[in-house]
Amino acid sequence: MENTGIWVAVIVIVFVLGSVLGLKVSPREKALGIMRDKARKMGLHPRLVAAPEWTRIPMATEKRASMVAYYSVLLPEARLSLMRARVEDQKLKTVQGDEKFNDFPIALKGIYAIDMQANCVGLYWQEESDLKAEQLDDMKALLIHLAEF
Repeated sequence: MENTGIWVAVIVIVFVLGSVLGLKVSPREKALGIMRDKARKMGLHPRLVAAPEWTRIPMATEKRASMVAYYSVLLPEARLSLMRARVEDQKLKTVQGDEKFNDFPIALKGIYAIDMQANCVGLYWQEESDLKAEQLDDMKALLIHLAEF
């Protein structure tokens, strides 16, 4: 009977500790949150979207598209025509729109595709390729340069 109280106390303590440790945010999720917050502060608009078919990003399952990060810049005065391009061998390959973007070099890592329409230019990319947010400034500069190109 005396051991039962000890076992109950040990089980309660283990349960409480497990619950507390389960609430801890993973380092990866914390880094993604910090990076997205930094992007917002510098004028980039990060969001997760279902990967468009034209990007050729592999599907998560047979019937469900993968979620991919889409970072964009709004240019209020711009009047951009529709352009969609995939990144192949670190160069743009135009899928739709002006062919002048073909073979445009992309030095940033993790970028799948870039699209442009109306007053917005954005890119689809693998956030895990830069968890330290080292290329956010270069991404914004690239997007603005493409809009002016």
